[in-house]
Amino acid sequence: MKLQAEIGDNNHELEIRRDGEKVFAKVDDREYELETSEPESGVFLLKHEGRIYEASVSDARAAGSPVQVRVGTREFEVRLIDPKRLRSVGSGADHSDGLIEIKTAMPGKVVRILTELGVAVEKGDSVLVVEAMKMQNELKSPKAGTIKEIRVAEGDAVAAGDILATIE
Repeated sequence: MKLQAEIGDNNHELEIRRDGEKVFAKVDDREYELETSEPESGVFLLKHEGRIYEASVSDARAAGSPVQVRVGTREFEVRLIDPKRLRSVGSGADHSDGLIEIKTAMPGKVVRILTELGVAVEKGDSVLVVEAMKMQNELKSPKAGTIKEIRVAEGDAVAAGDILATIE
């Protein structure tokens, strides 16, 4: 599983693979082999090179929401992003009617615009490609409709939450 983690102002690439109680993790360019257990919900014991670390993780209520992680006496706010799920976010839960905004989940750069103003799109059609943390992510239409607005150009830098396009 490949993830991206935001910790404060730092972004890290994570790759995690589990094999029984062993976890193989790659954080940026560093690799770790850990033995893990979860003695109680939200509390993890991690054994690495003969040392045991206890980590407590708060329950995230929504995907992409930050979680509080405590390791020993140190606390961190961590936001995990699954690039495979890095998709457009609409203005409401029901995508069948009304205007939908395609937004970025994290800062990046628009590398390709795959459609044009006024073009009809189906649910799941790719609209734009945004590069974030060296990974290109296709932002897809959450509903069938017509491209009403494209607010960016190829090469534009975008911030998390920026509206890139709208579909009606």
